[in-house]
Amino acid sequence: MELNSHILSDFLVLDGGMGTMLMEAGMPAGSLPELMNLNHPEVITSIQRQYVEAGSDMVITCTFGANEKKTAGCGHTVEEIITAAVANARASGAKYVALDIGPIGELLAPTGTLNFDDAYAIFARQVRCGAACGVDAIYIETMTDLLETKAAVLAAREICDLPVFTTMTFEASGRTFLGVPPEAAALTLQGLGVSAIGINCSLGPKEILPIAERLAAVASVPLIIKPNAGLPDAASGTLSYDITPEQFAQYVPKYLALGFTIFGGCCGTTPDYIRRIRAVLNEAAFHAPEAKHLSALCSGTRYVPVDGVCVIGERINPTGKKRFKQALQEHDIDYIVEQGIEQADAGAHVLDVNVGLPGIDEREMMLEVIEELQSCIDLPLQLDSNNPEVLEPALRRYNGTPMINSVNGEDASLNAILPLVAKYGTMVVGLTLDENGIPPTAEGRVAIARKIVARAAEYGIGPERIAIDCLTLTVSAEPAGAMNTLSALRTVKQELGVKTCLGVSNISFGLPQRVKVNSHFLAIALENGLDFPIINPNIPEMMEAVDVHNLLHQRDPGSVHYIETYSAPRKCPRRPRPPLPMRPTYRPPSSRGSATTAPPQHARCWKPTTLSTSSQST
Repeated sequence: MELNSHILSDFLVLDGGMGTMLMEAGMPAGSLPELMNLNHPEVITSIQRQYVEAGSDMVITCTFGANEKKTAGCGHTVEEIITAAVANARASGAKYVALDIGPIGELLAPTGTLNFDDAYAIFARQVRCGAACGVDAIYIETMTDLLETKAAVLAAREICDLPVFTTMTFEASGRTFLGVPPEAAALTLQGLGVSAIGINCSLGPKEILPIAERLAAVASVPLIIKPNAGLPDAASGTLSYDITPEQFAQYVPKYLALGFTIFGGCCGTTPDYIRRIRAVLNEAAFHAPEAKHLSALCSGTRYVPVDGVCVIGERINPTGKKRFKQALQEHDIDYIVEQGIEQADAGAHVLDVNVGLPGIDEREMMLEVIEELQSCIDLPLQLDSNNPEVLEPALRRYNGTPMINSVNGEDASLNAILPLVAKYGTMVVGLTLDENGIPPTAEGRVAIARKIVARAAEYGIGPERIAIDCLTLTVSAEPAGAMNTLSALRTVKQELGVKTCLGVSNISFGLPQRVKVNSHFLAIALENGLDFPIINPNIPEMMEAVDVHNLLHQRDPGSVHYIETYSAPRKCPRRPRPPLPMRPTYRPPSSRGSATTAPPQHARCWKPTTLSTSSQST
């Protein structure tokens, strides 16, 4: 059976720890496990055959560290190691063989110094060789950096058409070493088209369970669980772990209840563990994964579900902003980043990023601004450009799942932007205009919205990933424009099942006391179903309108946010971010300057350049 069909119709049992078995077989400590493929192929094949006999459907090649960084100077090329490893795995008699790819061993920028394109090239070399050797899948595992994982997934997806499995490893805190929450991992990786996602290594099945629950709440693809055999038994002075095969297998039903269907073991697990897993699955009923259809955005360290009012900060945009234009022209990145920090402190959930200006290399500026913003702010970004040559490289380098602003009803725009939305799994803003401009009536704008939604569906983009902008016109020039916009907004929200978006401040151009007009219009738009107000969060009246709306619509449980924000003078300039109810928003650790936590907000100096990773999962 073809592998993708298999995982949608039946359980898949993976193998267990390779490093554990190699050390028990006498591999010297500190040596490269990958070289065993060449020096002692019979040992590798024997271990993998034991897993097959215990019930593994798939064995994973002994190539965890087979990249040009980790094997440099070993006397053999990456291709030689991978070719031998695939042959050894095939000789085990396994139904499926997956090429194992682990972390490179260096941190990507902005956290470290490794360039994204260089990381992509390293992974591409591995994938290319594995695919040429005839593996059945690409297995990317033990990852802690979502951006590095993205580079590996893109290499696999763009070079071959094999199924791609990805697993990240989480700390007891519920985040990876670099602060990635499971929700952000699920949203981003399934958006990139992986066949299955999951968790491996670091912890035992008991400790991973609450993290797995969070992953399962977001994932729509088959789920993988590959825990350690508990924790190492340091007191024994041996390689033993503290959970027996029997105890390990007792957790399988708990993972089945969460929807996990792909099982294996990591450090400390042996064929006995796999045998016990197989025995439990033989008595279990298989259930295919269910699509979640969630609207959400994320950065590498923050997951933002869009199930309430989601404020988009508008200040990183040169339109009507003389000082911002000057910053772009003078390459004043500090000023641009400060605009982002101020909006984050003021309570924005997402930051719009528009750096288009005549005379500016928009592509390079967008890449630089994204990297600098993501080095110090945890908010998701809205990439504001209609130029595919700007958007695609930005989408590749963006750490997480952003929003694209925008596509419109012109065929040329739809044909250029929607393929990028589909490929990178993003949300997208659809503008209700076409080659004839902005329709003067609500009905005309709704018709364009219907076209955008229908064309998006052809690319597999559901309404939950679309935000329709019915376009705010200046009320002083178009007196009926405000009501037409609100009528169109209300209709697309109710009939098309999409999210809605408006650039609120456009309503008041040319009028005195603009804040009064803007805040009142915002309040009315929220009542008519506005999800994404694009506003200046630094203006108190605008955020007050959002806070009161959330309070009155029971989106502020216990009135906690409202009371915290308005009951007493604040002692610090930071404003609590308005709540996104229904599901919690997880934030990175707040400790500063520690190389064992995610980068804290605004700490632009936190850039460790090395990461110690073992050469092989054990």
